[in-house]
Amino acid sequence: MGTLSERLSDDMKQAMKDKEKVRLSVIRMVRAAIRNKEIDSGASLNDEEVLAVVQKELKQRRDSLQAFENAGRADLADAAKEEIRILETYLPAQLSEEEVRTIAVRIISEVGASGKSDVGKVMPKLMQEIRGKADGKLAQQVVSGLLP
Repeated sequence: MGTLSERLSDDMKQAMKDKEKVRLSVIRMVRAAIRNKEIDSGASLNDEEVLAVVQKELKQRRDSLQAFENAGRADLADAAKEEIRILETYLPAQLSEEEVRTIAVRIISEVGASGKSDVGKVMPKLMQEIRGKADGKLAQQVVSGLLP
């Protein structure tokens, strides 16, 4: 398989053929965000940078979903859930909480973290290792739970 950008392009064409309006809309939105980022940076994005854009869009949808649910807007919440489901197909396989915990324990011992004040030492290394494979909130919860 080619790059993530190529996959998005191919999936967009397929969504047009299949008349999948929601999928097409989501992919177009992601491609527009990627194009804007490329214009800002003045260069084409590599797969890791494209993945970061997809994750940013996913985070925005999750935040919107939370707001819609809090406001009691089931119709908008359902649409956001569908967009989230589509975006998640472009992310690598996600790590379980236990896998994140295992990595966090190793990093905590590597940096010599001993308490809550050392969270700032652990999180950057942990996020660098699990970027795209696990949610930052989950990582924060795991690290906070491991450090006394």
